[in-house]
Amino acid sequence: MSSCTSFIVLVLFSLLASYRAYAQNPHYTYHSCSNTTTYTRNSTYSTNLKTLLSSLSSPDASYSTGFQNATVGRDPDRVTGLFLCRGDVSPEVCRSCVAYSVNETLSRCPNEKEVVLYYEECMLRYSHRNILSTLVYEGGFFMFNGNISSNQEDRFEDLVSTTMNQAADKAANSSRKFYTIKANWTALQSLYGLVQCTPDLTRYDCLRCLHQSIDGIPLNRIGGRLFWPSCNARYELYLFFNENDTRTPLEQHAPPPPQPSPLPPPPASTSPVSSLTRTGKHHENSKVLIVAIVVGIVVAVLIFIAGYCFLAKRTKKTSDNAPAFYGDDITTIESLQLDYVIIQAATNNYSENNKIGEGGFGEVYKGTFANGVEVAVKRLSKSSRQGDTEFKNEVAVVAKLQHRNLVRLLGFSLEQKERILVYEYVPNKSLDYFLFDPAKHGQLNWTLRYKIIEGITRGILYLHQDSRLTIIHRDLKASNILLDRNMNPKVADFGMARIFGMDQTQDNTSKIVGTYGYMSPEYALHGQFSMKSDVYSFGVLVLEIISGMKNNSFYEIDGAHDLVTYAWKLWGNGTALNLVDPIIIDNCHNSEVVRCIHIGLLCVQEDPVDRPTFSTIFVMLTSDTVTLPVPRQPGFFVQSRPERDPLDSDQSTTTKSDPTSVDDASITDIYSR
Repeated sequence: MSSCTSFIVLVLFSLLASYRAYAQNPHYTYHSCSNTTTYTRNSTYSTNLKTLLSSLSSPDASYSTGFQNATVGRDPDRVTGLFLCRGDVSPEVCRSCVAYSVNETLSRCPNEKEVVLYYEECMLRYSHRNILSTLVYEGGFFMFNGNISSNQEDRFEDLVSTTMNQAADKAANSSRKFYTIKANWTALQSLYGLVQCTPDLTRYDCLRCLHQSIDGIPLNRIGGRLFWPSCNARYELYLFFNENDTRTPLEQHAPPPPQPSPLPPPPASTSPVSSLTRTGKHHENSKVLIVAIVVGIVVAVLIFIAGYCFLAKRTKKTSDNAPAFYGDDITTIESLQLDYVIIQAATNNYSENNKIGEGGFGEVYKGTFANGVEVAVKRLSKSSRQGDTEFKNEVAVVAKLQHRNLVRLLGFSLEQKERILVYEYVPNKSLDYFLFDPAKHGQLNWTLRYKIIEGITRGILYLHQDSRLTIIHRDLKASNILLDRNMNPKVADFGMARIFGMDQTQDNTSKIVGTYGYMSPEYALHGQFSMKSDVYSFGVLVLEIISGMKNNSFYEIDGAHDLVTYAWKLWGNGTALNLVDPIIIDNCHNSEVVRCIHIGLLCVQEDPVDRPTFSTIFVMLTSDTVTLPVPRQPGFFVQSRPERDPLDSDQSTTTKSDPTSVDDASITDIYSR
């Protein structure tokens, strides 16, 4: 054998050995290193961390249960850590994954105190704070595959939502906080789902975390997943977990279908919207043994492809249909900025035929990009005095908000003295379009109205409590609730934000924004706003959804000048059902309706302290066993009718009792957590 041939054979065997070693290693997916708090080498914290990692990866760790936590040291150098293995993997795979992640953590996050490492088979996490039994929504990411065909999209979304929420309920009630599920999609194809929480969470926190995860995953893809440090959820159209090792019952016990290959993504799009995500290499953990002889050229090609994918992961522009990550550090200003000329072309130069809304903020147009993607383009008025840098930073913050019940901000443009915001397009217009139109409100039966109330609750709960920032909407009303093709509600216009100090819970302002009839008394009269301001607006909105009547154009009935007063009088008289829209009164569940009226009246109480938080409202709506407190008299805003802002067709106002000015470009307030 010639020396050249020997060299080639040696290289091929080396490559093959490297490839096999790579295939046996845990499959890395993502990591989060918060650089806000760091430590130095040879410090007490560094020593405690090494002790902790050694403990978590020791042979005596709880690999059979797949979960273990430990704490080393005392404040301020205390470090707490844990690992969580996927519920279907064997103890051997769990041990291997934890050991591998421990070895990698100091290279991926060399001096950060807050770290989460995600692999297909396990998660490793540690922090200088107490992270045990604590629900956390930081350091997360999601991935998704290509789109489902458009003619099947609605049915597929319903199947995924129903199946995954069913799995979430099962997992929250299990001791391991883990569940897998299978459902029929077609005669030849099944939907597979997996949900898991860290077992230290309570049933309530686990269920809440899983619901937020499921709400945050795009459900119109052929596969998707969302990972938080506290929980994760994933669905695919192929069997991606070990069916024999889940140790939880599958919904159906049919023999598993043959393992299909991951479906290839559609051709890469060149739409400007595709620049909003970052390509991530999608690793799928195949358990099928490779028995064929791997020829050198195949190995070389595989390694070339792996290298190409690794480099592609670092680029800033991606295909909209490829798997994608959304992590804490991914949404950048550069990736969100879109070409003004392309937006202009998509809206047919802002044609009147494309206009779908307008108000004091400016105008909204429907746009269609070259690849067929439909968007809503908000063209802000030019009167705002906000600086360009502040505008960009706030857009980047809001674009990170990902929830099924929030309209997604996709990008912006600041060219040619224009301020343009690009949102996902929601086809069924806004809630007021149906609710207050005598010809259309019959399309909203009680089941739909209850679904809308619950969806709005989920969306605002995310803004108030479950996002990285505390966000006060300040203009929650029917026209700002959009409805998708399945009539799921999406809260809109939480757009231009101001960022305030950490741990701030309320503030005062001389710039009152909002809509007469929805504003809480303390906000409208004194400029004091908090999360309870949104609770008040939500209460008014609930009463509108139940009655079909608009609060700020209410005609006097039985001496009541507004809807809130009218509802309170009926409640006091024991005739609350008289509030219900006559078109649904014969086809609704009386107990559900009365409970919602009760919740609405609790939300509009005069003292903000008496109003429930949205986490409490969510429990009230979803649990029949919770006893509701007796509501007190609502807060009435009757001092003086506000002056109408001539720029705003929906009565964004200033009041006579407290000199203020309308700020059309700043509707939401954001607080760092």
